[in-house]
Amino acid sequence: MTVATVALPVDVIRIQALLPHRYPFLLVDRVLELEPNKRILASKCVSINEPFFQGHFPGHPVMPGVLVLEALAQAGGLLTQLSAEALAMAKQEKLFYLVKIDNARFSSMVVPGDVLMLEVKLKRMIRNMAMYECYASVDGKQVASADILCAEGRN
Repeated sequence: MTVATVALPVDVIRIQALLPHRYPFLLVDRVLELEPNKRILASKCVSINEPFFQGHFPGHPVMPGVLVLEALAQAGGLLTQLSAEALAMAKQEKLFYLVKIDNARFSSMVVPGDVLMLEVKLKRMIRNMAMYECYASVDGKQVASADILCAEGRN
């Protein structure tokens, strides 16, 4: 198996070529680190201009926890896509869908101005499914964690 190098950081233009998500649901801005088929570190710059802050909550903006989990799932998708590229496998043409979230924990709020760091580790691949161990942090402090299961679907 040939191992290629993925140029880091991976910017949002390249991320859009790898993920189907678009505004307002593209929740990863940059990939900073990659260990193919093992681990990814990505980031999301959280701005007051995010549309969800209009209603969550007026006068006290907090990023919804479910969107932190979605950002982690998207980072997992990038781990899968970039690993296939780095390992010189065929380009992934299939979509991966969020199937299950276990052990979700939220320990702190994510607010405008934060840089949300998304660390995702591949726990295992089972046929067409990937199980990820996920951690989100801000300024080195963990704000959320979860085990996320995604399954390959058809476009």
